[in-house]
Amino acid sequence: MIKFFSNYRIFFYLMNLLLIFLYLFPGSILGWIIYSDKRIQPQLTPDFIISSNHFYVFFLLSIIGFFTFIKTKIMNYLIIYLISLSTILEIFHLFIPQRSFQWSDLFGNLFGVIFVIVLYILINKYEHFKK
Repeated sequence: MIKFFSNYRIFFYLMNLLLIFLYLFPGSILGWIIYSDKRIQPQLTPDFIISSNHFYVFFLLSIIGFFTFIKTKIMNYLIIYLISLSTILEIFHLFIPQRSFQWSDLFGNLFGVIFVIVLYILINKYEHFKK
C-alpha cells in the first residue's frame, strides 16, 4: 500500500483539494445529497469530546500523506502542513455563511493529525530498536 501512495501522489493532492472544497463550501454538500438540506451535517458516529467526523477525515488524510511521503525527506514539512491545514480550515468557518467555528471540530482535526504523528514516531522508534 505504501508503494501505491508513493507512486501515485496525485491521490493525496486530489484528496486535499476535495477536503478544502468540502470544508469551504457554505453548508454541507453531503447533507444536501443525503438529506436534501445543506444545513444538516451527516454524522458517522456520535461525538464525545471532539468531533468524530473531523477526526476521521484528518486521520485518513494524515495516513495517506504519511504513506505518500514516507520515503522522502519532507516529513517535517508534511507535519507542519497538516497541522496548519487543520487549524486554518476551521478558522475559515468564522467567515463562511452557514458554517460555524467549533472548538470540538478544531480539536478533532488536530487530534486526527497528532494521532498519526505519534504512530509514525512509535513505528520509527520500533524499527530503530529492531536494527
